[in-house]
Amino acid sequence: MNKLTYIIVVLMIVSCKSKDESRKPVKQITIEQNNSEMQQNLNKYVSVKLTSDLSILTENERKMLPILINAANKMNALFWYESYGDKEELLNSIADNDTKKFVKINYGPWDRIDGNKSFVEGISDKPLGANYYPKDMTKEEYENADIENKGSLYTFVRRDDNGKLYSIPFHKQFEKEVKEVSNLLLDAAKLAENDGLKKYLELRAQALLDDNYQASDLAWMDMKTNTLDIVIGPIETYEDQLFGNKAAHEGYVLIKDQAWSAKLAKFSKYLPELQKGLPVDEKYKKEVPGTDSDLNAYDVVFYAGDCNSGSKTIAINLPNDEEVQLQKGTRRLQLKNTMQAKFEKILVPISGVLIDESQRKHITFDAFFANTMFHEVAHGLGIKNTINGKGTVRNS
Repeated sequence: MNKLTYIIVVLMIVSCKSKDESRKPVKQITIEQNNSEMQQNLNKYVSVKLTSDLSILTENERKMLPILINAANKMNALFWYESYGDKEELLNSIADNDTKKFVKINYGPWDRIDGNKSFVEGISDKPLGANYYPKDMTKEEYENADIENKGSLYTFVRRDDNGKLYSIPFHKQFEKEVKEVSNLLLDAAKLAENDGLKKYLELRAQALLDDNYQASDLAWMDMKTNTLDIVIGPIETYEDQLFGNKAAHEGYVLIKDQAWSAKLAKFSKYLPELQKGLPVDEKYKKEVPGTDSDLNAYDVVFYAGDCNSGSKTIAINLPNDEEVQLQKGTRRLQLKNTMQAKFEKILVPISGVLIDESQRKHITFDAFFANTMFHEVAHGLGIKNTINGKGTVRNS
């Protein structure tokens, strides 16, 4: 097909039907906020259409694309619950449309690029534990509590009628929703012509039903020749600022840029040497990470959930599972079209103010891309387990 076709994706946010202890607004709120102030908040962001060349996709891959987007889109509702609680109750309590827009951008009433400060009257600043824990729970209480699967990334902590803490697995809290997502991934797997992608989708579909993600993470690392990709499920733990332990749901639908990825392949072979060359004592370099690590460039055609909240992610280094990292390494995904947008909309204007005119010729997208890429490379270096036998570095 000679004519290039493109996909334009509108980032959608859907409502969350809350369960259990959703966070609620303190009272019915009628916002009489200074419109210029809220407009300034909205002006922190700029709308960008995400595009990608679809002519590289097969017919089956084109059929898969809306299925994967539908699956990823369902992560919005789950993340809303994790971040805040009842989305619709919050929005219905706000009269000002600009404030509602800003709430949707932030998945809650807290400004993510201003220290999570509340911008809605009657709601205090964001709890460190988001909606993963009871609002009145202390660190000491949690640490002393006997809770099943206490260290799991994939549970909520709640109180029973007697005030005792207990846990609810994600796949139970979101039983209906993850079943729907699982079925969509299986539908996509039936269309997959790439064996690696097919296996990953099938294993990820099962993982969403039982919160056992390692097998699908390993399968994801084994994929090398697929053009379509989806990163989906509870992944990063930044939303939990109390313990940094509970994962947040998100979804990326990606199309690999094979030409750019080929350019990056030469850097992959240096990853083991970078690990050996870390400027630290030898005792911190005894682990040998997996050698299946790779660097690839992608166009994002859909964001949902955690990665869509506030500012957008431009690169990722996954999986986070230390055992997978030791077996296989990690994959660094450079999200080229979003990176290009941030370069044009943020970096170039800043350089016009801060950089001498004679030096601005050096402000190039390739340099920005490389800087981001090696930042992600650094994330994958270092040891995964403590040297004193006290578990992983992340959980210490």
